[in-house]
Amino acid sequence: MIRPEDVRKHLDKRPFEAFRICLTDGQTYDVRHPDLCLIDRSTVYVGVPDPRRRGVALDTHHVALVHVVRFEPLNGKRRERTGRNKRV
Repeated sequence: MIRPEDVRKHLDKRPFEAFRICLTDGQTYDVRHPDLCLIDRSTVYVGVPDPRRRGVALDTHHVALVHVVRFEPLNGKRRERTGRNKRV
């Protein structure tokens, strides 16, 4: 299971690297700016960026952590597995 700390690890990377949140039902949400993502103990709130104003969201998606299966970088590099599916 994905924990809030797993999401925080991606948001705290410097320099920040945009990433995709993949869910159990196949939906995905892109996190392109760390300021447009908020985490609580069971949910990630992903802001849809306003193309005209940096760091401002047009809308917000509520994503239950229990449905997150993995993170993928948006730069086309490797795919990171987390939780039970993590490769060792």
